[in-house]
This record gives sequence, structure tokens and C-alpha cells, in this order.
Amino acid sequence: MFITPVMMNNILADQPPDPGGGPGTGDPPVGGGAPLSGGFIILLSLSAGYGIRKIFNARKNIINS
Repeated sequence: MFITPVMMNNILADQPPDPGGGPGTGDPPVGGGAPLSGGFIILLSLSAGYGIRKIFNARKNIINS
């Protein structure tokens, strides 16, 4: 019973630090300035290919039925 209050004091955590990046401060945004262009182009091209494949398979199934 006497050890529990002492142990509970060590369990409590501090508040997380301010991430910065507030408007007008000149700090970089939270998460950094990660470029999105390369991954975005790959994502768009793969999704377009998948959509074209689905359309091709749907037309193929309509013709065969």
C-alpha cells in the first residue's frame, strides 16, 4: 500500500512537445516537406491500368455471354 503512490508518480507522462509549424511562423510544416510527385504519378498510373483492365474484362465478358 505504501509503494503504490510512489510508483504511480513515475507512471505519469509529460505533455508532448509543441510540433511547431504554426501559420506565419516560418517553421516547416508538421511531417516535413515530403515530395509527393513521384509516388503520386506511380499511384495514378497503376490505378489507371487497373481501371483499363477492369473495363477490358467487363467488355470481354459481355461479348462472350
